[in-house]
Amino acid sequence: MRVADRSANTAMEIHAQLWAAFRPAASARRPEVVLKPLTRPELTEIRIEDAGLEIEHARIFHKDGFVYLADLKSRKGTTVNGVRVGRALCKLSDGDEICFGRVLSYRVEISARAAAANLRLTLTPTSEQSGLEPIAIAKFPFHIGKADATFAKFVSESAHSQEFEYLSRRHAFIYHRDGQAYVEDLGSSNGTYVDGRRLERAVPLNEGAVVAFGGNHFVYRVSIARQTVVELAAGNPRAPHAPDPIVPPADEGTQFIAAPASFLRLLCEADRPKEAAAPGSAAVPAPLAKASVTSRRPRGRIMTLWSELVSLTAGGEPDRAPRRWGWTCAIAGVLAALTLTAYGLNAPERNLKDALAHGDYARAATLAARLLEQHPDDVDLRARATEAALKAHVPMWLANVRAHDFGAAQTVLSRASELGRRNADLPPLIGELQWLGSLESLISARGGPDAPIRIYADEDRIGQLIERWNNDTGEHQRDLSRIASRVPQFGDWYGTALTHLRRLQSESTVYLPVIERVKANIATELGRDNPEALELSLRETAEKYPGLGGMDGLRQDLAHYLAIRSEARTHQSRRLFAVLSKAQFATPAFQPGLRALNDSAQLPSADLLLKYGAATQAWKDGNTRVALAGLQDMARGFWAQDIAAELERRGGVTARFTALEQSRNSAGFVDQLLAFRESLDAEEDVYFFRATQADLNLQRDAVIARAQDAMNRARALWQEYRSNGAIDASQRIETSISDGFRNEARVLTGASRYARQAFQLYSQVDAAGAERWAAIRQEIESEASQQRSRLYDLSNVIEPELLKTKLELLGDPQV
Repeated sequence: MRVADRSANTAMEIHAQLWAAFRPAASARRPEVVLKPLTRPELTEIRIEDAGLEIEHARIFHKDGFVYLADLKSRKGTTVNGVRVGRALCKLSDGDEICFGRVLSYRVEISARAAAANLRLTLTPTSEQSGLEPIAIAKFPFHIGKADATFAKFVSESAHSQEFEYLSRRHAFIYHRDGQAYVEDLGSSNGTYVDGRRLERAVPLNEGAVVAFGGNHFVYRVSIARQTVVELAAGNPRAPHAPDPIVPPADEGTQFIAAPASFLRLLCEADRPKEAAAPGSAAVPAPLAKASVTSRRPRGRIMTLWSELVSLTAGGEPDRAPRRWGWTCAIAGVLAALTLTAYGLNAPERNLKDALAHGDYARAATLAARLLEQHPDDVDLRARATEAALKAHVPMWLANVRAHDFGAAQTVLSRASELGRRNADLPPLIGELQWLGSLESLISARGGPDAPIRIYADEDRIGQLIERWNNDTGEHQRDLSRIASRVPQFGDWYGTALTHLRRLQSESTVYLPVIERVKANIATELGRDNPEALELSLRETAEKYPGLGGMDGLRQDLAHYLAIRSEARTHQSRRLFAVLSKAQFATPAFQPGLRALNDSAQLPSADLLLKYGAATQAWKDGNTRVALAGLQDMARGFWAQDIAAELERRGGVTARFTALEQSRNSAGFVDQLLAFRESLDAEEDVYFFRATQADLNLQRDAVIARAQDAMNRARALWQEYRSNGAIDASQRIETSISDGFRNEARVLTGASRYARQAFQLYSQVDAAGAERWAAIRQEIESEASQQRSRLYDLSNVIEPELLKTKLELLGDPQV
């Protein structure tokens, strides 16, 4: 395989000449040609709007709507799609690849329409009293916001300073696509409106539309001016006929050659007859028409040598013919061997071209990678390898991303990365795809682009994604454009992903600082051992920022933490172990606090929790012997006293259950059954509830009668309490316990006790009956709770022992 010239200086010289030869469009009716660099991505594209370009190496020109290329006798040649142009003229089509001097490759893009820059918008203030000026927009995209020069001047103008605050830093932007102007809000606080409707997505801007930014001050009417767009026939295969003959116009293009006629001589030299042209003949000889458009390769050295060999055997003296034929056969054998060798050596490159031609990009990527092992510095080969790898993997990656199968998408990129070990151009492009995959994975995990940012879940990933993009935005955009130029379906999609990014950028300016403040506040209050203060601050944050996700889970975690902390300090193992087993923390916010409790031996070890859980499960299953034995083994160490108390309680439950079974036929069985069930723990002693449920159903009528009697007592005491007057502030603040306070507390506590007893009985046999008394029970419990709460508020005024006694009289369960 012929190895291309890899001189960077040569490539830069050719590119400089291409730029120097550029001339603005002479007519809107000519095709627009864009040369996009392939081998040197850092170079900018060259837009040849008049399709007339000539350098010392080659020339590109148009004729009757078609675009042509001719090599100007360059030493290292010019190729189109890997085929050397030689002395023949080559017609260019959209998507062709041109390589100058084997060092610099471009992709040809031929546009069939005039540029979309003909669109011009004018935003005219709807109110003459606003003091605003019209805004003429000719360059897109056009940004609206505090940070943009058009609006930033209003910050110091008193007439607009107040309304200026309604604009966001990045408020909205206007862009065009396919000749149509659009406006899109960038997540601004006060919104963007078109004809009175607040935008939720990009909408077209039409003539006469009224657009408002952030309120009723920056309001404009839209005027649109367009130039007529003329359809072109550039490169159109349906054009009526190709030009014949092809004569590059002498008055167009920039001339860099010594003699003006040299270009015509180049075109005619291949087919010019040896005899001189007849006087008065046309400026361009007739044979040029036959050779004007062709894609044949120039005759190679082997074919030239073969022609000479044939001419050698065709003439000469007859007596020397046998010797000539001998030499001819020998040379022919050598040539055949060389031809076969060359054919074999070029097989990998032919296979690569064949795979690309047939769209077998996976095979082409593998073949190109193998060739790069032999020729790592071949920039043209590297460009083809990059294109094949992208076309082989990006469509599959994109399908997985759209299906939210991000694991499969990453697997595709991992396979593509294997090719990047031999191709330095590929890893940056794969990195961009990985970044886009992470962005879409985050959007999917949140529940869509409109879902809120979740505290302790999204903020770190959002920060990393935005930081990477902001570090070198231009380079990322160029890499993504390179991928889109090779894989069209990617270009159709990745604009949506960047819209998601812009929304994240806007939201992050608001919510990420709030999240940092919440985290810092949690750390501060836990460090002070004052987590109760967090209840108010978290509630206020949730109310002020309803768009901040995860606040409900965070507040629930705080409730779990406060419960664990409270039970750990009271040393009631049954409650603490139960709270620990149920606490499922959704955030890591309180992990430091739990570690601190654990380090101070206020929490049981993980091994002890595991053993206690096993013993408790056996207890719930009714395997009392195993359950009691398990607790007996744990009744030592720091938690020995508390576990021993639970062991004693469970032993008592077992003994009372045995006694209940023995008194089944006695007269007091109902009272004993109800007393036993009332003594049980609803969460721990579930087995015994189930074991006595059948007996309870048999005694349903008696139980309902007892529940009704308890409710009647509760109602009578509640009426007595209300008729005597509720406990007032003067009684609560007394320095001693008066008879009035004692009597009122006794009545209120009795009403509360009977109401709870009635509801406990009703809940076991008649839930509908309990519902009838729900209102009166709520009144009683609410009054008792308020009286206890008001006493706690006086803790700094009343002596601790007196406060404790008063709370006991009110039946406070925490005393």
